[in-house]
Amino acid sequence: MAHLSEAAVVKINEICDRYIGEKTPLIMILSDIQKEYGYIPLEVQEIVSERTGISVAEIYGVVTFYSFFSLKPNGKYVIGCCLGTACYVKGAQQIVDKFSELLGIKPGETTEDGLFTIDALRCIGACAIAPAVTINGKVYPHVEVSEVAGIIDEYKAKEAAEA
Repeated sequence: MAHLSEAAVVKINEICDRYIGEKTPLIMILSDIQKEYGYIPLEVQEIVSERTGISVAEIYGVVTFYSFFSLKPNGKYVIGCCLGTACYVKGAQQIVDKFSELLGIKPGETTEDGLFTIDALRCIGACAIAPAVTINGKVYPHVEVSEVAGIIDEYKAKEAAEA
């Protein structure tokens, strides 16, 4: 979506139109755009600003504040590694480090093939099953460093089966 197509602009306008009359539509608009495109670049924020009258600075602030919004495209599989206190104490940093090592990317980055993004999260509310990892909504409880390669292989096999 580097340069928005006419169809994308129409779709973004349609999303904005869904929330006309709402007192605080921004989160709903951004959420729908994120679901549709996977990220919310500056060009899209400018369209939302024009349609809603909300400044680009405020929109950017919301997009960068909430971890579920992204300024750049994510991989097909987003690996969310919880680094909240309970997970951290139980070795979550080593899990993030292992994902990074095996995939060759740091948190916040996406693999060259567009398959994986690593996202270091502050807390996912799964303290009882720490350390926890999520991949596109699927939760992996009590993850151990020795399991990381198998988790990656699971998604690579899924991808190979779909190809």
